[in-house]
Amino acid sequence: MSAAAPSGPRFGPREFQLVLLRRMADHQPGLVEDARHELGASLAEMREANRRWQAMVRAPRGRGTLRRYRSVLGEPESTGRRVLGDLKFDVLLWPVPLWPELRFEVMVAPGGAVWNEWLVRARGAAVPALRTVDDLVPWSCTVDEVARAFAPARPMEGSAPTRWALGIGTGARTCVAEFTWGLLQRVVPGG
Repeated sequence: MSAAAPSGPRFGPREFQLVLLRRMADHQPGLVEDARHELGASLAEMREANRRWQAMVRAPRGRGTLRRYRSVLGEPESTGRRVLGDLKFDVLLWPVPLWPELRFEVMVAPGGAVWNEWLVRARGAAVPALRTVDDLVPWSCTVDEVARAFAPARPMEGSAPTRWALGIGTGARTCVAEFTWGLLQRVVPGG
């Protein structure tokens, strides 16, 4: 991990990373504590960043989702197109200094609605070797990487809007891999 420089009172990439960390703290408080210190942020700053983010999300006349990301994160590092079935999505990617090998991806459907928003592996970054459940270390891999490594993984509903889960394995070896903002948080037995 590599820290971002602190910013002033504006809400920028540093504060956005604190928002990502706030939701991850439910499952990985130790990793979040280390990352928060790396950002040079207090617990109060993390709470305040999350409060401000939630206020932006819930504002009745606030910016749309994509405009909010652009105002907070700046211009994307890269953009592209992805086709899923009959739909073509615009894909925007931003660097995340806490996880230099990852990017924050926003998929935008025709008409401008944000369809998905999460962390993905940066193009050209090494993908971890995922052969067994023991290889599933918190913060080491993304939803897509686990789904490919443990096909056929079963998508499951997450416990919050920024959470996803995948059922992996069969029989007595069935597990659920839980993700926040697309990044693996934990693996629990059962299905």
